Amino acid sequence: MMVLYSGTTCPYSHRCRFVLFEKGMDFEIRDVDLYNKPEDINVMNPYGQVPILVERDLILYESNIINEYIDERFPHPQLMPGDPVDRARVRLFLLNFEKELFTNVSILESRAAKANEKTQEKARSHIRDRLTQLAPVFLKNKYMLGDNFSMLDVAIAPLLWRLDFYGIDLSKNAAPLLKYAERIFSRPAYIEALTPSEKVMRK
Repeated sequence: MMVLYSGTTCPYSHRCRFVLFEKGMDFEIRDVDLYNKPEDINVMNPYGQVPILVERDLILYESNIINEYIDERFPHPQLMPGDPVDRARVRLFLLNFEKELFTNVSILESRAAKANEKTQEKARSHIRDRLTQLAPVFLKNKYMLGDNFSMLDVAIAPLLWRLDFYGIDLSKNAAPLLKYAERIFSRPAYIEALTPSEKVMRK
């Protein structure tokens, strides 16, 4: 059975929990206290971070790598495109999300950066601008790739859920993006994947 070591407020762990519930398979989630991590976390992941997925002899870390493995191992419903060209494009999008959005999420999540309001505000501003640029996609698209829910939706969902929590207000121009976020949040697997600590992050 797969075991996911997951932070109860960690946006990256949130992605992996979401995929596991979408797949509807047997797995175990072990909650990890992010501020008092057990020793074995550093043994399993040299970077000392969660999420970590363990299946028999296999130990994986990094949320996108974990999620792609789960998707290949349990292909229904498929979250990565079947076509190699489309799959490569999705991977490129995922990389863009990490560089343009989630590097700033990491600043907002970091204890050290919390002391520096200027750094925090800059991170919020970057996220706000990038999400506003994405918004027009959802005037015609139900999900990131069109009608089909995919790994791109999984990747961005934890950020959209935490906008209030991070103090990010989007302008009216981002209304299509916020409607898209509600579509994700209403998925049964999304609701199941939320921890009690995450449920209180949204007003």
